[in-house]
Amino acid sequence: MLIYYVVYYIMNELCNATQFFKVKAIAFSFLLFFHGAVAGGESLIVAHRGASGDAPENTLPAFRLAWEQGADVIEGDFRLTKDGHIVCVHDSDTKRVSGEKLVVKDSTLAELQRLDVGGFKGEEFRGVRIPTMSEVFGVVPEGKKIFVEIKSGAEIIPQLIEDINRSKLGNDQIAVICFDPDVLLDISRLAPEIRVSWLVNFKKGKNGEIHPKVETAFKILELIKADGISTSRRYVGERFIQRVRALGYKHHIWTIDDLLLARNYQQWGTRSITTNFPGEMRKGLMKGKEKVVR
Repeated sequence: MLIYYVVYYIMNELCNATQFFKVKAIAFSFLLFFHGAVAGGESLIVAHRGASGDAPENTLPAFRLAWEQGADVIEGDFRLTKDGHIVCVHDSDTKRVSGEKLVVKDSTLAELQRLDVGGFKGEEFRGVRIPTMSEVFGVVPEGKKIFVEIKSGAEIIPQLIEDINRSKLGNDQIAVICFDPDVLLDISRLAPEIRVSWLVNFKKGKNGEIHPKVETAFKILELIKADGISTSRRYVGERFIQRVRALGYKHHIWTIDDLLLARNYQQWGTRSITTNFPGEMRKGLMKGKEKVVR
């Protein structure tokens, strides 16, 4: 804040009344630039479904490897089983990761955990099972964070709140993210202490308009009492991120494995960068390499 007062003092001392407003405009442009430069510090590195570029996604080995590679945050996808457990799996069924199709919401925890969801990534991962939310919480170290992406509907909320409350993680270590703002609204109403962040994938309609509209997006953020907004890179640039920050929200970007692109978003002030290769992304950003991670 000191620089703000210094500039203001200089304007008062050196400018007459006529010049003041012209210099003021220039000064505030400078301050905005300065603020942006400070804001564009180091972004958190988020491991997408764990270190999923090197290990089977959404599994304990992928999450543990993410920590070894220096990730600040892990991101996982969670669904409710037939018998009321929350498990970490992205798709609505298990065909892609196990070769056998079980619909998660129609299957029990025991049925799901008999599947091998690691072998597709390599022999060293054969026999890896789908973890529960509680098991994933158990591998989050002190000082690290987890983004919990909800893939089910509102039916998951009671068990979600219970699992979060039973965990040893602090409120500052967990953020719940979801594409469905209604789910996040219900969480905010039932457990306002849980941080929520809205997932948005802006798209262009046939009429050329972007959906959802930016103004609508900000109204939704206010309604659900969001901590932030997490977007794909589509139609999201520096101006949008600056506005997000100006309104008091955090901006998060997913999923980026390109160092040049990641560096741009870091400089624009995004709070976190989600990547499939957290180790290489961190090293690349620190060393200033200008090439894709993979």
